Amino acid sequence: MAKISDTVDNTWTLFLDRDGVINIERHLKYINHWDEFIFHEGVKEALRIFAARFKYILVITNQRGVSKGLTRLEDLHIIHHNMVAEIKMAGGRIDKIYFCTDMEQNSFNRKPNPGMGLQAKHDFETIDFSKSMMVGDKLSDMEFGRNLGCTTIFLSTTDPNIDQADNRIDAVYNSLLDFARDL
Repeated sequence: MAKISDTVDNTWTLFLDRDGVINIERHLKYINHWDEFIFHEGVKEALRIFAARFKYILVITNQRGVSKGLTRLEDLHIIHHNMVAEIKMAGGRIDKIYFCTDMEQNSFNRKPNPGMGLQAKHDFETIDFSKSMMVGDKLSDMEFGRNLGCTTIFLSTTDPNIDQADNRIDAVYNSLLDFARDL
């Protein structure tokens, strides 16, 4: 059987969750300031590999801490600016970051709902969701990918005991770098 990645070429889009995928997630806490942001090992190398492989690399992230008053919007922008700058210095790229600060679970823009993906399609009209991958560490990321018609990649960075046979998951990797090396 062919690997999922065998069909990926430079017309594909990569959607990435942020916390737990790009950076280490703080259990039951938010990343409120840049000094709390720690890249997962190998992420910058993975993004360098992805930059040569994918047409678009987009971050899709729920950031409820802003609405809770725990994270200032200005600090979220600083975190994202610094994250992108470090990735760029390492030879990678992120084309755009979409974030949802809404508190309500049923918000159209809050994952697993498709709003942020549809915003991306509006901004980058050539995105084809059937030629897109969503990489995340939560089942809500997988549901987001399914809601758009994307291939879903689960990283076991925060929940290694997830049922890998879950029908929302197409493939499981231990890290973003493991996935990148398998492309």
